[in-house]
This record gives sequence, structure tokens and C-alpha cells, in this order.
Amino acid sequence: MDIRYASHPNEVKAFDTSRLREEFLIEQLFVPDRLVLSYSHVDRFIIGGVVPVNEAVKLEADAAAIGAATFLERREIGIINVGGTGTVTVDGETFVMANKDCLYVGRGAKDVAFASEDAGQPAQYYLNSTPAHQTYPTVKAAISEASPNHLGSQTNSNERTIYRYIHTGGIQSCQLVMGMTLLKSGSMWNTMPCHTHKRRSEVYFYFDMPEDGVVFHLMGEPDETRHVVVRNEQAVISPSWSIHSGVGTSSYTFIWGMAGENQIFEDMDAVKMTDLK
Repeated sequence: MDIRYASHPNEVKAFDTSRLREEFLIEQLFVPDRLVLSYSHVDRFIIGGVVPVNEAVKLEADAAAIGAATFLERREIGIINVGGTGTVTVDGETFVMANKDCLYVGRGAKDVAFASEDAGQPAQYYLNSTPAHQTYPTVKAAISEASPNHLGSQTNSNERTIYRYIHTGGIQSCQLVMGMTLLKSGSMWNTMPCHTHKRRSEVYFYFDMPEDGVVFHLMGEPDETRHVVVRNEQAVISPSWSIHSGVGTSSYTFIWGMAGENQIFEDMDAVKMTDLK
């Protein structure tokens, strides 16, 4: 398991491009028939990916990293499929996962296995996991069952729809909040005007991008911004003190996951455009 440590904002001011990418960017999440995980000391977030091609892949614990016999002994997990149709089996119960379906698995589940329906078009499961203090039921939701919120305008190149899967009004969890934002064709900006939320960290996973497409992900304190160039199917860790916004060379989709003090989606600290530097 890849380990990422927390960074103080004063320290980040001195990071060059390589160090920024080393600390905050997860460049490879999907390797055939392997479970790929990154453990962040920011809110004890685990970010991962699974592409089962030739065989099912189990969700297994790295005992040295999390100090538990099973992955979900003291954790919960959100799973979103960004590939072909597949299945996730949780303690003997199988859930069919189409593209953009979400599955929440609560604390205490022992056996979780990922599979694909067609090896030629394998499922790709993106994972967010956080510590959990109690058990909530395992629940699946298709994108049609998520809570949509239409934002932005064509004038500002940011027409988009936010779909909330795991949140206070949807799938219940201990602290994990998770959803997906789809930008309309011709729109490139996300989350601008930007914000921070000092009570929560966030992770962005960008996908549905062309091979030569990039997103310039903006991070840092509002008056000390930095950027990280992100490519298709890569993720960026955003500490609570950092803005998290971006503009792409074309439209794209991203999954956001949050963890921290509370689950209130609207609990954020808005940043005036005039205060950005």
C-alpha cells in the first residue's frame, strides 16, 4: 500500500512540480487483476482501484498499514464502477454493477470480491474508504437513483450535474460522502468560484477524458495557489486547507469523496474570486 503523509500549507509553498505530484497526485489506480491502494494520513483516507480481468480480485487488508485482520474491520467503503459491467460480492451477496453504479459497504463486512462480466470490457472499480465507528447497511445505487443538482452556465463554460450517492439524504454512512460530477460537452471548469472546507478533506478522481486530454487541477491556499496536471483516471488528494478546482482541455467527469468532521455537503468556506492569487 502506498503511504501519503499530511503536509503543512507553509511547507507546500516551497514544493516544486515533482514534489507536488509526489505528495498529492495518484497517477496509477488501475492495474489488471490487482488491488491498488493509497493510504493518506489526511483523514485516514484510502483511495484505490480494481480492474478484474482474468479473475476475481478480493479486497484485502494491509495489516501493517491499517492494523486490522480484514479491510472493513473498522472501515467503510464506497465503490463506483467507471468501466464495463461487473459484480461485487459482499459476504455472499452479489451486486451487479453497471457503469457509474455506486455500492456502499459498511463496517464489519469480511469478504468483498470484484469481478467483470466480460474480460474484453472489464469493470473498473474506483474505491474510497474511511474509518467507521458503527455499521450501516450495504446499499447499491444507480446514477438514476442519485440526487442530481444542475449547476453552472454555458457562458462560464461550467454546465455540470452533481450526483450525490453517499450523503445525509441518500446512502447512509459514518463519515464518507461520495458522488460524481458530469460536465456537459463544451464545459471545462469545475467548482469555480472555489472553496475550502476546513472540517473535511476531499479527493478528486478524473476520468472520461481523451488520451491526450488533461485537467489543470488547482490546489493550495486561496492566496498561494498551485496546479497539478492530471490525466485520465488519476486522482488528487485535497487537504482541508486547500482549494480544489480545475479546468480541462475538454469536458470530463470526476468522482469526489469527502471525509472529516461532518457530512453536511454545504458546509464549505467560499473563496471570493477577488481573493484568489
